[in-house]
Parts: sequence; C-alpha cells; structure tokens
Amino acid sequence: MHDAVQQYYGDTLSSSLDLQTNACTTDAGLPEYVKPILAQIHDEVLTRYYGCGLILPESLEGLTVLDLGCGAGRDVYVLSKLVGEHGRVIGVDMTEEQLTIARRHEEYHRKVFGYGTGNVRFLQGYIERLSELQLADASVDIIVSNCVLNLAPDKAAVLREAWRVLKPGGELYFSDVYTDRRVPKALTGDPVLYGECLSGALYWNDFLNLSREHGFADPRLVDDRSIAVGNAELAARTGNIRFYSATYRLFKLDRLEPACEDYGQAVVYRGTIPHHPHVFVLDKHHRIETGKHFPVCGNTWLMLHDTRLAAHFDFHGNFERHYGIFPGCGMGLPFDDSTEASGNRSDGCC
Repeated sequence: MHDAVQQYYGDTLSSSLDLQTNACTTDAGLPEYVKPILAQIHDEVLTRYYGCGLILPESLEGLTVLDLGCGAGRDVYVLSKLVGEHGRVIGVDMTEEQLTIARRHEEYHRKVFGYGTGNVRFLQGYIERLSELQLADASVDIIVSNCVLNLAPDKAAVLREAWRVLKPGGELYFSDVYTDRRVPKALTGDPVLYGECLSGALYWNDFLNLSREHGFADPRLVDDRSIAVGNAELAARTGNIRFYSATYRLFKLDRLEPACEDYGQAVVYRGTIPHHPHVFVLDKHHRIETGKHFPVCGNTWLMLHDTRLAAHFDFHGNFERHYGIFPGCGMGLPFDDSTEASGNRSDGCC
C-alpha cells in the first residue's frame, strides 16, 4: 500500500480539490490565533494540504515537535511559528513530490516568521521506520500527525516508534479517521478508498486496544465529528460503515492505570498557557476553567503533573489513599450493593 499511497498523493492529487470525499479535509472551526499564522503560509503549501483535524496542542514554545506524514508542510510551518525560534519541527513523509513542495518554501517561511537560521527540517522516509532516519530514542517532546495513521499499513509499528522517540512525559497528539466497525479486507485493497483515508481507517475500539498494547495506557479523545462520504459511488462501496474524524492525545507515562482511579486529587488551572487564558481543555470530558478547584482521577493528575503542562497548574493531593473508581468515568462497582436476595433478579448480558 505504500506504493499506492505515494501514487495517489504524489501524482493523482494535484490539490485538495481533487479529493473525492471530505474525509481528508479539516473542519473550518479554527481558533482565532491560528488564522493569522495560516495567512502567512505559502499558497502552494496550502493547496496541497490533506488533513482531517487540528493538530496544535497547547504550550509548544521551545519544544521539539515531530510531524508524521507532513506532506507539503502546512502543519510543520504553523508549528514552527508556535514553537518559536528556540524550538524545532521535524517533518517526515515518504512522498517525494510532497516534500519537494515543502522544501521549496523553507526560505520563504524563514523570512516571513523572522527566524534567520530556520527551525524546520524535512526528512523522507516511512513513519513506521523512524530509526532509519536517525531519530534517537527519547528525543522528541511532541509528535503530531494529521490524517496519516490510516494510510500506514503497519499501524502498530507507528505506535511503537512513537513511544520510542518520545521523551518521558511526551505526547502523541494526532487526528485520524476511524470507523464504527472493522473494514472488510476486500475494501482495504481499493486504492481510491485507501487514498481517500477510508478503507485504511481503524475500528475505534481496535485503535484503543492497539494504543494500550504499545504503552499508551489511557488514550484521551479530544474532539470528533462524523464524516459523510459525499461521493455516491464510494458510499455504495463502503455500505453501512460509519466514518469519523477524531483527535486523540496519548501520553508517554509509565504510571498510568488501566482505569480512572480516585485518590481524592484536584488541580487548579492558572490560566497561563498562551491563547488559553480562561479554560484548558485536556480532552472531551475535561474542560478545566481558570482558578476553579477541579477534582481529577489519578491518570489525569499525572497527565498534567508529569508533563510540560505542570507549570500551568496547582496540584492538590497525592497517591497515598485510594477511594475506588472515579465517579462518572463510565465504569463502576460491578457488585450489587442491595441486601435483598438476588434470586428474583433478571440479569442480562451481551
């Protein structure tokens, strides 16, 4: 499939207008601070953009960011502005035609953003084999990726390599396409469906389990939206499969538990992350307002305390006393607390 993807994104597509579905296009809801940055990106780079989400995690100043499947470099150049002159952004892609466009405009963006020496580097290679590009263990603060994991034939290898190159406390923050069921093998060999980011998409529950298998113990869903396959012919081929664009954040933290455990902890957000003065959104279920005492489970506490985000929070509590499962996390005590005999109960099971 590597060859088919390179053909599709190198020759078949000349711009995002050539796409046959909206799976590889970003929702228009851009934050205000991003719009002036995008206005400075070269037009040729913008027209060769194929993404399904916004991959701009918070608090990037001075960090090293790796973009897996960077394409023509749109996200790399936006990130280069956000990490600043003392940060670094590395873009990796396997398609020569895409990287040619990205490299063509390096000097243009150096001048636009005012970084004389440049803070961007593009590498040609496979995201499943980052070691071949001399990307060392624990050398990257954050990995981003925009609608690319579905195009990788060996998704487990991508997650293994991501865990390897991330520093402890680092983060994989990425958007991709997911399905409500497993895609039949007959569809995965279709070059158009695959190139359109549909038939290579993972079933959402397989993705969660795959992430946990490779060290990312508690995947956090940040944002999602449904995808309508507007092309009637392609929609007919995919049948009843439902597609979604979703953004996840996965932290490289060894102490994360498989469930949300309650230790009586809480955090208070200081409101100090640039562009986020009033609220910090960790994920879809954690919207932390500035100055408010916010109870959290042990995993959420670690995601804030043992990462780059720690400087922006006050922390209360520790791990000395355990109170069971954190309430409201979709999991609870499996036992019946009733003192009545259970003989008359009619219990169901899947």
